Amino acid sequence: MAVTMADIQHLRKMTGAGMMDCKNALAEAEGDFEKAVEIIRKKGQAVAAKREDRDAAEGCVLAAIRNDFAAIVAVKCETDFVAKGEEFIGMVRKILSAALENQPKTTEDLLEISVDGRKVSELITDRIGVTGEKMELGAYEYLNAPATVAYIHPGNKLATIVGLNQAGVDTQVAKDIAMQVAAMNPVSVDKDSVPAEIVEREKKIAREKAIEQGKPENILDRIAEGALQKYYKDFTLLQQEFVKDSKLTISEYLKKQNKDLTVTGFKRVNLNVE
Repeated sequence: MAVTMADIQHLRKMTGAGMMDCKNALAEAEGDFEKAVEIIRKKGQAVAAKREDRDAAEGCVLAAIRNDFAAIVAVKCETDFVAKGEEFIGMVRKILSAALENQPKTTEDLLEISVDGRKVSELITDRIGVTGEKMELGAYEYLNAPATVAYIHPGNKLATIVGLNQAGVDTQVAKDIAMQVAAMNPVSVDKDSVPAEIVEREKKIAREKAIEQGKPENILDRIAEGALQKYYKDFTLLQQEFVKDSKLTISEYLKKQNKDLTVTGFKRVNLNVE
């Protein structure tokens, strides 16, 4: 059976595979589109198996919101060349759109969602067959809040989402908070939400440092508490200095907009080594 250009283009649209891959798959499948798709998918699976031990250190991170739901999706690959390709970025956009539409609770749930008739996991596998690179869903984060905002840092390696407790927040104010999270990498919203293990770790570090400096035993707890307060100022979002105006903390900046306005949560995904 002769393979037509229309058939090749249709299969390419279905799978994202290259023209020659589509032509060869259709020829092998004798024009059966379902069999051709399976041939391309098996090629992706074979490549994935061969590349399993490779390091997928590059990739694309995108974030977006839909009403009270915000999500971040990161797909990792091996090279920056592939990460910057429009087809790869387009695939990540499709996965993010599926996340916004379906609001899955876990990465595993997201991988099972159907996009263009294929599971997200199959979409990634098919792209592996096209590029010959290892790929994986590197991260999926989401949150719900009365107001949400997303920020993608130029280069698509870093993205943040933030939830606020009031709808109708000024767009620039919301963006400022999302950019603060990107720039300053806080560990939690406030001191009360810092994990207990981090609190104990910081107190232990401060006490050990004070002992090394010969500080007396009776003031070690006070020194540790002082160090902890500094940690809160540096690493909790609401107590951090606002990067655009160091005279204000983030809490003070929000209260200038509305005395009851605050952050309910945030997520940050960064593919760069920090």
